[in-house]
Amino acid sequence: MSLLPHLFNGLTLGLLFALVALGFMLIVGVMETINLAHGSLFALGMYAALAVLAPRLSWLPEWQAAYLALPLGTRYALALFIAPVLVGAFGLLLELCLRRTYGRDPLYGLLLTFGAALVIEEAIRLVWGSNEQQLALPEALSGAMLVGDIIYSRYRLFACGFAVLAIGALWLFLEKTPYGAIIKAGAHDSEMVRALGIHLGRLRSGVFALGVALAALAGVVMAPIWGIRPGVGVDAVVPAFLVIVLGGVGSLWGAVAAGLMVGMVVGLAGAFASEWSMLSMYLLFIAVITFRARGLFGRKSILDN
Repeated sequence: MSLLPHLFNGLTLGLLFALVALGFMLIVGVMETINLAHGSLFALGMYAALAVLAPRLSWLPEWQAAYLALPLGTRYALALFIAPVLVGAFGLLLELCLRRTYGRDPLYGLLLTFGAALVIEEAIRLVWGSNEQQLALPEALSGAMLVGDIIYSRYRLFACGFAVLAIGALWLFLEKTPYGAIIKAGAHDSEMVRALGIHLGRLRSGVFALGVALAALAGVVMAPIWGIRPGVGVDAVVPAFLVIVLGGVGSLWGAVAAGLMVGMVVGLAGAFASEWSMLSMYLLFIAVITFRARGLFGRKSILDN
């Protein structure tokens, strides 16, 4: 049995886990709030992409017909861009609700985001139903390709490359732009950022929207792999939480490394014993945290790379 397809699937899964975890980590770092709605927003990204790909515009039939006449590849590219923006805008509304919890017991934020997760999931069921759906793919991304003697999914190759580009773009944003420097400073010492005249409320809003948009982006890319269903967010948020703790809270590359480790372990476990595939990541987490409580690259300051 060749392990290469399983390793490649694990690599793709690990990179997408890392993308979800990085959005989670940004919110935890700057806002010191664990966003329990992150998984539901990941799922909302999938449904937003579904709506962009095939909108229901019964009240504008001419517009709907003209839009659906566009090539599927064009509509898929629009979904990749518009869905994260829409979910990020929704994240801004959620952050407005969160503002009343700042400076209070962290339990208030946990309860609010937990309630938001339930509301989002039920709203998804009301609008789109509970049945699993699939995101249509352009022909160029569908099917399989032969590399040597091994067959690979074209879409997984695309998903892997896209995740690498997204993580690289996030790193460049954080490291090479003044806005990224402000985010890192806000994660390290929010009061100092306020003292320097930077509006802390706007910073938190922007970071929350960015983190949510990253979750939605990962959801759009993951949709053809996992399928689209209301409860899919749980399958994403739990590994994301494990990844940021395993990699070290605050380390971007730690999250990427941990995501790859988790993906590889899940992929290899699935090759030999599929029933152990998801359990394997918890065993990996226990093994690493037992010997290094701060995670692989954990440091004292959030986002300090």
